[in-house]
Amino acid sequence: MPAPISARPDPPIAARWPRRAAMPAATAGRWPIPPIRMRRRRQQEKGQPDVATNSAASTANVPASSRADNAATRPSESDTLSQPNLLRLRGRPFFEDKNRAFWTLQSVGWSGYFVLRTLTGLANAMAWSYVLHTLLLTAAGYSITLLMAAAFRRLIRMRELYTWAGSILIVVIASAALSAIETWSYSVFIQPGSPPEGIRFLGAIILTFLLLMAWSALYYSINFYLLLEEQADRLLRLESAASNAQLAMLRYQLNPHFLFNTLNSISTLVLLKQGDRANAMLSRLSSFLRYTLVNEASARVTLAQEIETLKLYLEIEKMRFEERLRPHFSVDPAAERALLPSLLLQPLIENAIKYAVTPQENGADIAVEVRRRANRVAITVVDTGPGADSGYQKRAAQSTGVGLANIRDRLAQAYGDNHRFETQTETMGGFRVFIEIPYQTEETEEPK
Repeated sequence: MPAPISARPDPPIAARWPRRAAMPAATAGRWPIPPIRMRRRRQQEKGQPDVATNSAASTANVPASSRADNAATRPSESDTLSQPNLLRLRGRPFFEDKNRAFWTLQSVGWSGYFVLRTLTGLANAMAWSYVLHTLLLTAAGYSITLLMAAAFRRLIRMRELYTWAGSILIVVIASAALSAIETWSYSVFIQPGSPPEGIRFLGAIILTFLLLMAWSALYYSINFYLLLEEQADRLLRLESAASNAQLAMLRYQLNPHFLFNTLNSISTLVLLKQGDRANAMLSRLSSFLRYTLVNEASARVTLAQEIETLKLYLEIEKMRFEERLRPHFSVDPAAERALLPSLLLQPLIENAIKYAVTPQENGADIAVEVRRRANRVAITVVDTGPGADSGYQKRAAQSTGVGLANIRDRLAQAYGDNHRFETQTETMGGFRVFIEIPYQTEETEEPK
């Protein structure tokens, strides 16, 4: 007989892995390219919930004992109303609203142009009429660049050659128009009565061309950056969808595997003419399958729900093995709210019944122990069977091989490398499976 679970040394706890930010979608706006990922929105999701919409719901979902325990550390209502809003404003991405970002950059940029050119003229002892001249140039430049932005939104979707050629042509035409306005304004406000000169126009167009080229380069840089961010978002969404599909596939593997074994047991009872027991097993099987249909294939359930599912499954198997099947549960109350993939532990119990209870005349004990260790949850399933002996190897070779491999793949899909999955044969006989996963709850689910 192996030593009791509580007396065995606990395995070391794996180091906590870094978090990765969630990435919600942004809204549409002025820019022609879709929005960027909102990286800093995770600050709101982790620690700054919206008080007006979430306070009542969160209070209703927390047990009374937990609310009493957290009363001393809960912030006051005034702090809750002031701090989250401030942090939310600070953490709001600039390009979340592309229309606001465009007008902000456009207004700030040309306002800076007006202030800088006005201060330069006044420092060179220019008359106050120079302010009107600069104001006219700023308004003209502001309007011309708006027309350029409308044209660029069409060009950016065309082929690369057309985009480059069209953009350069538009910048040349816009530079000529703005330089003509500047030359006329100079002859009206700065030197009244002097006709516009070609050399003055040539000097103005060179500086204006450089200015509008810089504006165009900034415009295209921002848009191509937004395009790359959107493509990265799309890839992440596809990876997430593929991961969910893989989890669903692995989860659906359990249904035919479990049904095969259970229906085989029911068939045995029918052959033995034990109709009442077969009917009772069918009734419990329907209850178990009804539970599995309620939960989504890729969803996570609490540890308390998973334990109740195990007990429901064991009631089915108890009809077959009676006193030969002796289950024991030791669950830490602090770990009951932890989330894990649904039906993750059922194949372990099924494996223990197949290799520990079935081959032994006296059956076997199956113990499930769950402990919370800081930010980790340790789950141990151990039986008192023969362990991985020669008989085990022979039976395993004849098995479908779904159980342990399925659990290993589901853990990898759900947690990446941030988990442990170990199996070992006990010294005095018996088989032991150890699983360690991050402690995650519905309120604060940690990304892998």
